[in-house]
Amino acid sequence: MNLTAIAIVAICAWALVSIIETAKDKSKKKINDKELGTYKAEIAELKERVSVLEKIVTDEKYDLKKQFADLEKDRVA
Repeated sequence: MNLTAIAIVAICAWALVSIIETAKDKSKKKINDKELGTYKAEIAELKERVSVLEKIVTDEKYDLKKQFADLEKDRVA
């Protein structure tokens, strides 16, 4: 066998091993329907919480600058 044939066989073997490992990784990464449902519920809950926080922060009565100023006064005093 010459060196070129050895190199070709080695490259083919490496490619085959890579393909098999990739297939194994994909099967491990699949999540089941129960986990997917759990993740979707958690995302929906987090979206609701963010929505509530946005309402609080954008409320006209919520004066963030005043609260920061009050905290700064308390820190200095």
